[in-house]
Formats: sequence, structure tokens, C-alpha cells
Amino acid sequence: MTVTPSDFLAEATTRLDALTKRAEAGELDAAVDLMVEAIDRGGVVQAFGTGHSEAFAMEIAGRAGGLIPTNKIALRDIVLWGDRSVDDLIGSSLEREESVVDELFAASVISPEDVFIIASNSGVNGSIVGVALKAKERGHKVIAVTSLEHTAAVEPKHPSGKRLSEIADVVIDNLAPYGDSTLDLGEGVKAGAISSITAAFIAQLLTLGVATKISASGATPPMYISANIPGGDEHNHALEDLYRDRIRRGA
Repeated sequence: MTVTPSDFLAEATTRLDALTKRAEAGELDAAVDLMVEAIDRGGVVQAFGTGHSEAFAMEIAGRAGGLIPTNKIALRDIVLWGDRSVDDLIGSSLEREESVVDELFAASVISPEDVFIIASNSGVNGSIVGVALKAKERGHKVIAVTSLEHTAAVEPKHPSGKRLSEIADVVIDNLAPYGDSTLDLGEGVKAGAISSITAAFIAQLLTLGVATKISASGATPPMYISANIPGGDEHNHALEDLYRDRIRRGA
């Protein structure tokens, strides 16, 4: 079967249009409200994702045009800030390991006011579900970004038997199909993975929603500007200082 770039564009556009309509209908408002509430209370948005879903956390935390009171939690933190060997990062087994959660929390700077936003296409791996459960146990609100079609079709891998979507206070569907790929090339071969595209769009919709709501209240949203324009570093560093030791920015 022959597929074209236009076919993939159609798959992407259809989903982005749907997400836009959902946002305009208020379906992201609950997540935006939780993020604004955390920031108003002096907290930060803790973003977590493993595998390709780490790209979602990177869209939330530490980028130009993004919110400054944000922090990305990553599996590598248990090497950078914990006691694990770098060898433990090889392969994908760590993201399925529920025991890593206590190490992640111990290596992270987390305050009671913080809100968690966790991305996982499948929503069933041990570290993902474990972080969501730990966050809830500690009294944090949790926002999930996941594929409802995919997660409903697979068995949970965490001992709790739960999926991310069953733990979170707010669930946002990334509209990815089961298996993530959107185009059938024939003979069982598929391509055109979409979850990274829709997740990045969701991250920007949430950021826009938070900035808009804070602006509507009469306050100035704490936003990054590009470090590659005059005054960018000075602006960003001044606002980052308000959250000193609360947010980490690294390579």
C-alpha cells in the first residue's frame, strides 16, 4: 500500500483540529485551573514522562514561550541526583520498574503546593503509574495525558493493577490510536506515530490556557522568552530566581 506525506498530514491535522475544538469547548479548563492554582499558591508544575513521552515534559518545562514555574522529572535524575549507576539507564527496563519511584521522589525537590502532569501513551508502565500513585498519596493533584484507546486495550503492568487514567484527577486524551501508528503500509507494517505531535500540542494548549487565565486576573504570567534575543537571559534568570532550588534546568 502506498501512503504519502499528505496522508500523515491528514492524520495529524484531524487530531489537532479535534484537540482545538475540545480546548475551545472547555475540556482542558480543569487541567488549566489546577496548574494556575498551584502557581498562585507558590508551587510549580512537575512534569514527568518516560521514553518518547519525555518530550511532553520538555514542552511543559524550561522552553521559550513556556511557564517558568515548571520542573521536569526524568529517570536520569536518579543518576544525576541519586545513587544509581549510569548503566541503569541503558534500555527501557527502568521505565517499567515501579521501585524507582521512591528514588525519583528522593532525588526531586517537590513542595506540597505542586501539581503533577504525567504523560504516557500507554499509561501502564510501572514508573508512570507509580509516580502518579505516589503523588496522590502525598496530596498532589495529578493531570494525565494518555491515549485512552491504547490504555484501554492493554493490561496494567503496575502491581496495583491501575492505569494512569484511573489515578489522575484530570485525564486528557492525546487521541493516538492503539499502537500509536496511524498509517497502514500493508502486511502488518504501520508507520506515522502521532502521540508526540498531539502531546506537544496539548502541552502548548495548556501553557496558553494558563498564561491567558493569569493575564485575565490582572497578573503577569511568568513566561520564558528566548535566550537568543537581547535581554532574554536577564529576564529568564530574574524570574527563575523566584523559584531558586525548586526548578532544575539541565542539558
